[in-house]
Amino acid sequence: MTIRVEAMTGAALEAALDDVARLRIKVFRAWPYLYDGDLGYEREYLQSYRDSTRAVVVGAFDGDALVGASTGAPLSDHADDFAAAFEGTGVDLNDVFYCAESVLLPEYRGHGVGHGFFDAREAHARKHGFKKTAFCGVQRPADHPLRPADYAPLDPFWRKRGYAPLDGAIAHFSWKDVDQAEETRKPLQFWIRDL
Repeated sequence: MTIRVEAMTGAALEAALDDVARLRIKVFRAWPYLYDGDLGYEREYLQSYRDSTRAVVVGAFDGDALVGASTGAPLSDHADDFAAAFEGTGVDLNDVFYCAESVLLPEYRGHGVGHGFFDAREAHARKHGFKKTAFCGVQRPADHPLRPADYAPLDPFWRKRGYAPLDGAIAHFSWKDVDQAEETRKPLQFWIRDL
């Protein structure tokens, strides 16, 4: 299997965003996100990547088909969402490039694409002078009824890439789970590394 990983900015980024939205809806339905999303919300969410001059979308392509994507932008572009999570950590939001979602169709996993996503976003962050990269992962209880028996957390992968949880840096977001009628608030732990 040959998968091409490509960083996109500007017009290429904008052209890919609807496909990124569809991938987010499909991939995030699974554990641990359990996200019951819709295209309208996704388009609004992804607008921040259109608006940021330093944003990047890293696409994974099988031929011309986008089968995976990861996004990134300066954390300061998301200050309204994340400033409270970083209070008291001593980390300046302006020093951090935020590696947002990574979504990849299941049949393409295990071929190094995850590393390609991080490599490209970290290179983009360095090019723009950032000192750190960070992302956040949803936290779910170990006894959650929808947790698959064979679920393996990605913590070892993230640690191998040099990331560690940032003590006290917890963001909270609300979304509708696939098994719920209403949105509920979820905690997301920030992980960070120096570049």
